[in-house]
Amino acid sequence: MTKPSAIVIGAGIVGLATARALAIKGYAVKVFERTHKAVGASIRNFGMIWPIGQPDKLYDRALRSREIWKEMGDAGAFWYDAPGSLHLAYHQDEWQVLQELYEQFRTERPVFLLTAAEVADKSGAAVQEHLLGGLYSADELIVDPREAIAGVPGYLHEQYGVAFFWGKCVSYISDNTIYIGNEEEYEGDVIFICSGADFETLYPEAFAGYPLTKCKLQMMRFAAQPDNWRIGPALCGGLSLIHYKSFTASASLAALKKRYEADMSDYLDWGIHVMVSQNGRGELTVGDSHEYGLTHDPFDKDFINTMIVNYLRTFAHFKDSRIIETWNGIYPKLTNGDTDLFFSPEPAVYVLNGLSGAGMTLSFGLAEEATAFL
Repeated sequence: MTKPSAIVIGAGIVGLATARALAIKGYAVKVFERTHKAVGASIRNFGMIWPIGQPDKLYDRALRSREIWKEMGDAGAFWYDAPGSLHLAYHQDEWQVLQELYEQFRTERPVFLLTAAEVADKSGAAVQEHLLGGLYSADELIVDPREAIAGVPGYLHEQYGVAFFWGKCVSYISDNTIYIGNEEEYEGDVIFICSGADFETLYPEAFAGYPLTKCKLQMMRFAAQPDNWRIGPALCGGLSLIHYKSFTASASLAALKKRYEADMSDYLDWGIHVMVSQNGRGELTVGDSHEYGLTHDPFDKDFINTMIVNYLRTFAHFKDSRIIETWNGIYPKLTNGDTDLFFSPEPAVYVLNGLSGAGMTLSFGLAEEATAFL
């Protein structure tokens, strides 16, 4: 019996997750990517699978994604680590928020409220001066996005027979057929468009009907730490508490945000909150900022990177703080607060997009849900 066929356009994290979900459902899957390797937002992030930041059903989706990441990593597709995360408090209002989050989360999530001494035992990178304590979560997983996104296609091909076509820009779709220039065309029973921040190439008029913008972030990478020194969990400063939706469970969060607005308005103006993760080679990924608009300049702003590093120093120190790379990335963002965009611009053609910076955390679980109706 011939398998039904599926085409996925885009080999970023959403496209890879969709290809996997379709293959598991029995489709013969072809993935088309306009570049010769993934170069977009999917490789320009922390590599954090971050359930702690997800509320309600999104937490379950994040846990499902985490399972899939581990499954692929355990099969040898890429390196991963499961060090968890550690949010640190250096002011009483931050500590109050962490205590409230612990009370809200502790019956359903693997979270632990740590004293300053316990934080020191968990991470030698956490600054001890003025430290009040931390909230540790065991859920968080770390991959190197550059290695992982490069490794998943081989895994999908080997495990499920997914075929990848690199350097192939799909310019037009009609009647279940994709067209690549004037020379190539391929048919699929279903077609999924996972084009990230590219709203302009396919169905631009359909994208224009949704509340979408683009977010530019700036990040950097520090040198591999000497003597195989590890920082332990991914570390976060207080500013991250006002960034993730799950943290609105704290009754004191509004007061904390008000204090930040008064004392750190320049950080909020540029959407800066600061986190650090460590990859398998010992390098540290640090960021980030958030600028919104449909068109961004391609240049990094040095003052933003300086602000990020200055805040990082308030809660983390390392054996080697040399910056070896800086970059920016752009991802799609829904302005109405929704966490994903799923629609059909014509029969058997579907768009899956708009994960608003949570692609690594949510894509694999979302793709299973989005394809469940097939």
